[in-house]
Amino acid sequence: MSSIVGLIPVLAIVTIQLLLLGSVSSLNVTNEYLHHQCINSQGKYKKGSPFENNLNSLLRSLPTTGNLRTGFHDTSNGEGPNEVYLRRRCPGNKGAIIWYDQCLLRISTIHGYGKVDYDHKFYLSNPNKVSGNPLSFNKETSAFLEKLTYKASDTKNVDNLSMVLYAAGEKKLGTKNLYAMVQCTKDLAFNSCLACLKWILREFPKCCDGKSGGRVLSTSCNFRYELYPFLRT
Repeated sequence: MSSIVGLIPVLAIVTIQLLLLGSVSSLNVTNEYLHHQCINSQGKYKKGSPFENNLNSLLRSLPTTGNLRTGFHDTSNGEGPNEVYLRRRCPGNKGAIIWYDQCLLRISTIHGYGKVDYDHKFYLSNPNKVSGNPLSFNKETSAFLEKLTYKASDTKNVDNLSMVLYAAGEKKLGTKNLYAMVQCTKDLAFNSCLACLKWILREFPKCCDGKSGGRVLSTSCNFRYELYPFLRT
């Protein structure tokens, strides 16, 4: 949905993207808040402005998880140079991101559909450390996440001709089971998904060194691993 130029600047284009697990969801049915970022570089809008009116209208029409079958939604409302794409918890910000356990919502003045967002990410880690050899655990966990990365971004990974861009699995580590998943937003191509997942996997040493669980989330892709089941099919 590209910007429309040459029109009277009275309306805003708003794009909202949601990333859900589709047929797979978290065992955490409360979908708790995880993190948010206000994108101050994209400026503010005034109360009662056309931008705010279009944004509020679009947020009210946001699809529910019940009818969001593909796990991804991108929509717009309005036209003109006041382009926008997610927002919440950042009053007046034209750009914002909010992550929940099972979804993310993004508004931006930059149309990022089909492009990897390399500017916004964060990570969470399990406070518990692994028992035994942490170096060996790190190596095996990283290798398993990399294996899932290539599976998720494989051109053969389709469902009814639709790209899945998702993979999950479990692996035996000694007496324990390792559970992991990787995922990209469905606007990405296979090669873009692979690039995004490789990018966030480089954060593994920062988030997850010797930790029994961890996850890195951007607006374009994410990964998670734990020593307990955290997904519900």
